[in-house]
Formats: sequence, C-alpha cells, structure tokens
Amino acid sequence: VRLHSHDVRYGSGSGQQSVTGVSAADDGNSYWRVRGRTAAVCQRGTPVRCGQAIRLTHLGTGRNLHSHRFTSPLSGNQEVSAFGEASEGDYLDDWTVVCSGTYWARDDEVRFQHTSTDVFLSVTGEQYGRPIHGQKEVHGMAASSQNNYWKVMEGIFMQPSETFQMEQYHAEL
Repeated sequence: VRLHSHDVRYGSGSGQQSVTGVSAADDGNSYWRVRGRTAAVCQRGTPVRCGQAIRLTHLGTGRNLHSHRFTSPLSGNQEVSAFGEASEGDYLDDWTVVCSGTYWARDDEVRFQHTSTDVFLSVTGEQYGRPIHGQKEVHGMAASSQNNYWKVMEGIFMQPSETFQMEQYHAEL
C-alpha cells in the first residue's frame, strides 16, 4: 500500500490528521516530501544516509508524519498521524531511515523508526469504515517485521550533488 493522508482527523486518540495506507496508485494524497529532521538544514538533492533522521511532509496538507504515545484506533498499536502547520511541527516528526548500505537508494526497501519512541512505521490488515472506508491503518509497531518495509514508488528524484558523486568515485579507488 501507499502511505496516504488527507484532512480527515481521528475521532479518538490525538484527534490529529489521520495517516492510512491505500492501494490506488493515482491518488495525489499519497505524496510525501523527504526533508531534514526538525530544526536541521538539509540542502535539496543531498543523499539520505542510512541511520539519518528525516521528516516526511505530506504535500497536500503540509503536515509532517508524526507519532506519539496515543493508541491507534484499530490495532491498539501506537498512533501515527500528520501534525504541524506549513511544514513545521516538533521533534515527534523525526524518523530514522533504517536501511542497508551507506545511503537510501531509490529502489531499496527501507524502514522508518520513530526517533522518540523507537516504533517502526507499519501497516497491517486492519481497515477503516466510514469516512475512510477500505483504507488500512498505519501505526507504529515495537518490533521490526515484514509489515514495516516501505519503498518509493513514484515521484521526483533529485540527482546527487557533485560532492556525493566525487565521494562515490574516490571510495572505489
């Protein structure tokens, strides 16, 4: 499924903007921008290192992928929401990229681990009814599993900077 959000709030827990999983490939509410962690400057096109903290900002609403110690509505795991205004939120918007190798490569499967609570961004089989019928619950799980692998499916890919290309070149000597 694709990581999805829109301006529909949870009816329980935090009451913040819901984050779900959808199967549709043509839904504009499934686009997220990768940014530097909260209060960090990150130049566009800079490669993302495995183990680096990032933020994922929902393009449609400008809110950041967020988690906190509220219980998710369906599974009872940790709630994942979208939070903040105009792409600004707080330290609970930070996620660590868990991958193999040095950098998050475009076609690699990765995990996102919440930096403050250590849960993994996950999706399992629980589905919502109204008003977001058929969408799957996205939540935080304490253990890594097959339910918390994510992969970029489409979007804009920024070419690595010259510095990165030189670093790769010299690493092969």
